[in-house]
Amino acid sequence: MGPDTLAQVLCSLPRVEDENLLTREEVYADAGIYRISPDTALVQSVDFFTPVVDDPYWFGQIAAANSLSDIYAAGGWPLTALNLVGFPCSKVSLEVLKEILRGGQEKVEEAGAVVVGGHSVEDSEPKYGLSVTGLVDPERRLVNSGAQPGDRLVLTKPLGTGILTTALKGGMLQADQVKEALEGMAALNSRAMQAALKVGVNACTDITGFGLLGHAAEIAEASKVAVILNLGDLPLYRSAREMAGQGMIPGGTHRNHEYYREVTENEFSLESNEIALDLVADPQTSGGLLFSVSPEKTAALLEALSEKGETGYVIGEARESNPGKVLLLD
Repeated sequence: MGPDTLAQVLCSLPRVEDENLLTREEVYADAGIYRISPDTALVQSVDFFTPVVDDPYWFGQIAAANSLSDIYAAGGWPLTALNLVGFPCSKVSLEVLKEILRGGQEKVEEAGAVVVGGHSVEDSEPKYGLSVTGLVDPERRLVNSGAQPGDRLVLTKPLGTGILTTALKGGMLQADQVKEALEGMAALNSRAMQAALKVGVNACTDITGFGLLGHAAEIAEASKVAVILNLGDLPLYRSAREMAGQGMIPGGTHRNHEYYREVTENEFSLESNEIALDLVADPQTSGGLLFSVSPEKTAALLEALSEKGETGYVIGEARESNPGKVLLLD
């Protein structure tokens, strides 16, 4: 569902006043956080979608990693997961579903959590994901509303998964040509979160369906800062730029462009940078974490990420002027 459609629905819902719901004031919270004791809170999220790849095992791995990501974006640790399944049993072999669930369960176990059950329905096409519950220290939870002017923005995974999976489905690329992106989507964000908690960051979110543009805009609005993105510094998966140039653009990219147009400013010709704009708005599946970290801690964060086997890419900064805006620099 696009951000515009979702916003129209959510704005009509009544406000939750429970003081134990720590995210009740956070419009763009990545997960729901509910305090159950002075030093412990539940962190919960749910996500599921149609296959982004044809291989059912890879799909299960990627969908599970994507579902777990919101827990890590909040600074929490997953404990349990429930499978959510839609499947056309009369049209597709159950062996496919077994492989999806196997991939998902192995990823949950890698996260140190356990699958405790689930729910399934007959559907016209496969859908899979997880409802995940974890724990978080209320005083150490990560939020997307704490970015400060001068902060550096650090991204932990390359971009381009929406474009590459579109190219894969369209027969423009083979699975072995996008293996790097498949492995990236299936990788957990747990180690990146650990690095952030060790160093201390001001804000965090994970990059998923609204693209880097959308999630950066959420940080900008929630933190009342301007977010500057240097397009030349964006890390990309192999072949992402090439496939964007050949028109392998998913529909979600256009929705993201349109919805975030009012908060986006460009210091270059749109016509000459159309591919860069498509990449920044590309809807990601199981993307990396985006941190806003003070300048004096940036080097320490990059080092902590490296020690965890992760890579951090400095892609921009936060500024005081024009709060709520995303400025794209060539």
